[in-house]
Amino acid sequence: MAAIALQTTHHRSEIRPVQIATLSLDPDVVSASIPAFFIGRNQAGLWVARAANGRIGGLFLFKSSAIDFANRHSAPARCALVFPTGTFELDIENRGNPLISLAAQVKRLFARFAARSRA
Repeated sequence: MAAIALQTTHHRSEIRPVQIATLSLDPDVVSASIPAFFIGRNQAGLWVARAANGRIGGLFLFKSSAIDFANRHSAPARCALVFPTGTFELDIENRGNPLISLAAQVKRLFARFAARSRA
């Protein structure tokens, strides 16, 4: 299994969101015959797995689940895993854990409630 780390430019010390559409894979590094998946976190802290070609992707609670998803959807061959350094959002239908989207909404609701109770 190949792993590639992509660097994004940082103007400040915080991690900035990465636009998946702007990321391209160098043909010298990854062959067109090898499927590639971006694996990383979104702003809610959930793991995102998304095919580089944009055909399939999903949200997951664990990094290992995102990697398993990528390997399962590239079977019988293995795939290249790309780990962007910034956060990115799943911009296609969630084909991963269906309960994760609900969990993210509940997490945001609790964060809002906690912020109001502190004020």
